[in-house]
Amino acid sequence: MSELNLKSNLLPKIFSRINLINFILIIILFYIDRISKIKIIKHQLSNENYVQVNNFLNLDLVWNTGIGFGLFNFEANLAYHVISLLISIIIAIIIYIILNCNLFDKFIYSIILGGALGNFYDRIFYYAVPDFIDIHYQNFHWFTFNVADIFITIGIMILIGKELIFKNDKKN
Repeated sequence: MSELNLKSNLLPKIFSRINLINFILIIILFYIDRISKIKIIKHQLSNENYVQVNNFLNLDLVWNTGIGFGLFNFEANLAYHVISLLISIIIAIIIYIILNCNLFDKFIYSIILGGALGNFYDRIFYYAVPDFIDIHYQNFHWFTFNVADIFITIGIMILIGKELIFKNDKKN
């Protein structure tokens, strides 16, 4: 009986209108990332690898087997699969959080999840993530990244900002 009660309470929560709207947001962000990566990969196959957009921005495709911004780039199969497993666990945790948090937090975590799913898709199907946005000043280059990394970073920045603002509000 308790299992039936759990299912009857869980399904309406999962399929609520707010969660469906967040699901649509996640899908839109995922597809924006996919389209950008498909375009840069096709461009590399048919043209030169490197495109200078201006003095500060290049589009230069590199394949990242590490985590965000090319950190911990591994060639070893075991390390790659362990990182992929950890990322899948984090994605599951984010989904759980989205289903159980307030409206604004759902929005923040949906932005993060949209980017995370974009990069996770690439890890599964390409065994690497295509990074191509190269921001630089003269000879100093920031880590090469992609659109999914932008979504993840924006979501985390909003989350940190929200926590700092509400922490200050609680003190006052």
